[in-house]
Order: sequence, then C-alpha cells, then structure tokens
Amino acid sequence: MSIIIPTYNEAATIASIISHLKENLREKKYEIIISDGGSTDETVTIARSAGAQVLISPIKGRSGQMNYGVKNASGDVYYFLHADSLPIPSFYTDIEQAIGKNFDCGSFRTTFDNSMLLLKFNAFFTRFNYLFFRGGDQSIFVTKALWEKVGTFKEEMLIMEDYDFLARIWEHGRFKLVPKATLVSARKYVDNSWLTVQLANLEIVKMYKKGATQNEMLTKYKELLSYRKNAF
Repeated sequence: MSIIIPTYNEAATIASIISHLKENLREKKYEIIISDGGSTDETVTIARSAGAQVLISPIKGRSGQMNYGVKNASGDVYYFLHADSLPIPSFYTDIEQAIGKNFDCGSFRTTFDNSMLLLKFNAFFTRFNYLFFRGGDQSIFVTKALWEKVGTFKEEMLIMEDYDFLARIWEHGRFKLVPKATLVSARKYVDNSWLTVQLANLEIVKMYKKGATQNEMLTKYKELLSYRKNAF
C-alpha cells in the first residue's frame, strides 16, 4: 500500500500523522509518500525526520501533488490522506479486507476532533453510502488497476477535485464505505462557524453544478471563508 499525503505548510500536523501511521502499520507492507507543494515552513524537514519519503511536486495543488505521489509509488493500492486527518488504527486491515471482497475503491465515515454538536450532526450523515456525503478528508483508497482505468486527479481542478475523482471511481469501480470513521480536523469550522462553512460549501456545489470555472469557485470560496494563514 502506498499512502499519499499532499502537503503545504503542515508543520503543525505532519509529524503526528506520520507517527500515527507508522504505529499502526507495524509488520505491514507500506510506504508513506509526502507530496509537498513547496511549503515555506518546516513541513519537509519534519516529514523526512519522521521517516516518510518526501517529494517536491512540480505542480502545486492537491490534484497535481497526489498524481505526482502516484507516479513515484510502488504499491498496488493507493490511499489518499489529507494532512489534517487521522485514519482509524485498523485502516490497513479494513482496506485489505474490502479488496479481498472484490471492492476496488472506497472511503470511510467522518468523526471530528471537536465535540461541537453540529459537527456530530455532519458526521452522522457520513454513514450513508451516497456520493453526496463523501469527501476527500474522509480518506480514499483505490487499487492501481482501477486508477489506471479511471485516470488521475484532474490537475486543472483547484477545488472539488476530490468530488470529481470520487464520482469517477464510484461509476467505474466497486465502492466500499468502511463503517469506521477517519478523524477529521475541525479547524475550518473553528476559524469560521458551522453555518458559514455549510453555506460556503452549498454555494460552491451549486456553482460546480452550473459549470462555473475553477477560478470563479476558488475565488468565491476564499471570499466566503477565512483560511489558515499559510494555506494555499
């Protein structure tokens, strides 16, 4: 299994993620690939010190970085994980078992690192196996064979790239929703508010469905939400 994590200025989280992965992958066959988009903090140094393979992607943006990670991966299964998410400790076995039952792609439910009641409401709906409730922060796995069939992440996409990829593997693969949850950072909700994030997400989905350009959607999203100081 190749675990691919796109990063950009994630010095505050990357060591704990790599440590968590390695702790739960003892005696497993895996590689951890950090595909960095040109971080200006200590992300790269910390990740290398923690024992991950670190690549500097020639293309900045999650799509390009994840594709670059795959180009340098040796596994038969690709597992895409956001830098501020932590998979369930049993994720490797869960994915292995899903593939053993002829599923060739899938994802997990969500739980947040915050006890806010409204976030529990969000997380509740991720138990339902509908594309609308899926997202990249839940983590996504796909076999090499299916990846070669559906194609890469679309590098021209600056936003909604996970949804586009999920839609394609959903159509062409056999998707497994693992009934366990990835721990997802609530930092976006803390920096803004639950309602602000929900309305922003709804607006972007509406724009996407109406055929808005990537720049239009990204500009609108940044207008609607406060971002991390060092985010893209």
